[in-house]
Amino acid sequence: MPGNPGIARWAECVGGDPCDAAAVADLATSNGIDLVVVGPEAPLVAGVADALREAGIAVFGPSAAAAQLEGSKGFTKDLCRGNDIPTADYVRVESVADARAALGAFGLPVVIKADGLAAGKGVTVAASRAEAEAAIDAAGDGPLVIEEFLDGEEASLFALVDGETAVPLASAQDHKRVGEGDTGPNTGGMGAYAPAPVLTPQLEQRAIDEIVRPTARALVAAGTPFSGVLYAGLMLTADGPKLIEYNVRFGDPECEAIMPLIEGDFAELLHAVAAGRLAEIDPPRLSGEHAVTVIVAARGYPAAPASGGVIREIDAAEQVDGVTVFHAGTALGEAGLVAKGGRVLAVTAAADTFANARARAYRGVDQIDFADGFHRRDIGWRELARESA
Repeated sequence: MPGNPGIARWAECVGGDPCDAAAVADLATSNGIDLVVVGPEAPLVAGVADALREAGIAVFGPSAAAAQLEGSKGFTKDLCRGNDIPTADYVRVESVADARAALGAFGLPVVIKADGLAAGKGVTVAASRAEAEAAIDAAGDGPLVIEEFLDGEEASLFALVDGETAVPLASAQDHKRVGEGDTGPNTGGMGAYAPAPVLTPQLEQRAIDEIVRPTARALVAAGTPFSGVLYAGLMLTADGPKLIEYNVRFGDPECEAIMPLIEGDFAELLHAVAAGRLAEIDPPRLSGEHAVTVIVAARGYPAAPASGGVIREIDAAEQVDGVTVFHAGTALGEAGLVAKGGRVLAVTAAADTFANARARAYRGVDQIDFADGFHRRDIGWRELARESA
């Protein structure tokens, strides 16, 4: 709900507003649905999971109160400060004047963040005072978070959380900038790979012990326990991992990269979290393979993506060994499959090595005929550099 032509190959798609909590609960009840997985952040913040739980339906996804970890960056920063969770120093402001005044407390670069949901694009890393002031002026009056800049390499850690039980699932590394070499504006993500070797077992354990589990305990103590997947965006600094932000969902394009690696019955894993049984089951298992996802976006993304461009030869892409093409912003038009949105396709490949997975993913991308599309050719460039060093 609402779905797209990609998932329609496997599922029945229904219309409606996925943020309409009552409508979602009614749909699940009338169809005898046993488990609902809430994918995007907006329905979670809107309380869809709450309505489903009130209807007696198992749901994988946090309550609206717990979803504030993503819905409000200020909420998360305050939670970190109150529970000694390592993160960047920050200040919360409500007006352009206060934001400009607060800049003096920070060096350069400085990070300007919209407090609410921004589809992964509400962050500016300002290299100069003028750039910071421009970002503040563009945001206008309203809640902002101003943060110190953290130096290091980013990685994403996914953990399944059920109250105070938190179990690591997988790691990945995203590519947020629209241009190669990580240039240009932020996007929802132009590609990812999993696992992220830079997040070593030792660093992963520190992130679980110092960041994820204290967060889970704090939410339990507040009477708003978390249930679902907690995606910690981390900066690996010289002092260890620090939290950049949380997502309360699997997120794109990391989700597409980690899914091929998960072994066993994934639905049972999600149901165990929804039913509060995470501590009773075996921990998740990964295959040991590597996966790479390349996003194919519509021309003009992220500012003004073009709609209606015809897409062909997806079947040819999926003939490449190990390749799956996930649909995002697609629709069926008179000419067949067309683009409808910014990020259109997520071409994913799994293989025994990172290099092989990357090569397969790009072979898949090259099979697709989408004249209005573009993609980065350097997904995984940091890992390539490490492997060639």
